[in-house]
Amino acid sequence: MTVREDAAALRDELVALRRALHADPEVGLHLPRTRDRVLAAVDGLGLEVRTGSAVTSVTGVLRGGRPGPTVLLRGDMDALPMRENTGLPFASRTGDTMHACGHDLHTAMLVGAARLLAARRAELAGDVVFMFQPGEEGWNGAQHMIDEGLFEASGSKPVAAYALHVRSAGLASGVFSARAGTMLSAADGLHVVVRGRGGHGSQPHLAKDPVPVACEMVLALESALTRAINVFDPVVLTVGNFHAGTQRNIIPDTARFEATVRSFSPQAQARIEEVAVEVCRGVAAAHGVEVDVEYRREFPMTINDDVEAEFAASTVREVFGEQHYQPLDQPWQASEDFSLVLNEVPGAFVFLGACPPGLDPATAPNNHSPVVDFDESVLPEGAALLAELAIRRLAAER
Repeated sequence: MTVREDAAALRDELVALRRALHADPEVGLHLPRTRDRVLAAVDGLGLEVRTGSAVTSVTGVLRGGRPGPTVLLRGDMDALPMRENTGLPFASRTGDTMHACGHDLHTAMLVGAARLLAARRAELAGDVVFMFQPGEEGWNGAQHMIDEGLFEASGSKPVAAYALHVRSAGLASGVFSARAGTMLSAADGLHVVVRGRGGHGSQPHLAKDPVPVACEMVLALESALTRAINVFDPVVLTVGNFHAGTQRNIIPDTARFEATVRSFSPQAQARIEEVAVEVCRGVAAAHGVEVDVEYRREFPMTINDDVEAEFAASTVREVFGEQHYQPLDQPWQASEDFSLVLNEVPGAFVFLGACPPGLDPATAPNNHSPVVDFDESVLPEGAALLAELAIRRLAAER
């Protein structure tokens, strides 16, 4: 039987695991219940398993029947701190926590790939590392695993690394999509505190009101993007929170806001960091107030290796058919800490459409929505592609 046929036979098992994970989601770097489910799911496969000490990661190494290099496969495990409103029979039972980004599917797919590859151990000319990662949603989980020896798990640094990410919208179910070069944006944080002098709302001339100054900064930042950054190398700045004061008739001492800044090239990233700091300091100086500005580089761009991206695309076409691959025309404005893996190891990050039956991918709820759902029929397909990538990449290295 082919890998894809064997993966189809695992469907019920993968669906059951996905639903168990979905009903019991955990957030952040410490996912003990999720970790234990993963350990139970890979038990008996003959993997060399190691769990993290600082985080609840799981790293499994499958030794191939013949000597060769190492390939790494990633599946993230964490959920989001939000309440689920899907009404699914296996909806989250944990209150304000939900698998709204599909990581429950990713974990089940990686378990499926481990089962498929373990059954073909004798054919493998090398080793496969399975990276079950906590803390992808802004917790820097990939870096924690790297710091704890992920790349040394098999005894040799991986020659290639691959990860899948499901999309509930924008891509038809069962269709894979990727591109060479920049796949996802970098994500940085801008943190600003404006320090004025509080007072009574009836006498603003006796105070130094930080609120209108902070508001002016937000508008000036948006304007600066259109003048300081090349429009063909875009930057996206979103102010996601703004806090000031306690009562409407009291001028507060401080106002603060935070923004996420996304960019697609090192040049644009460096320029917007410089501009953002200059704008905030300049506006503060014009109004005679103080400002603390911190620009934090958080997640780099996710950059697919040209050769590995084409290898992933050709594998999809050969295994699933030409109609199951759709090139991604331009980078996507989201960010991923798998970028930290791809900074060290050539590889590819691939989207997989998982729009539920009966919904239009153009209008279906997107990842991170409280009503998002995913088509579980893609679970065997994702597992099969991960397994095929490992098998074919190891064979190509001989």
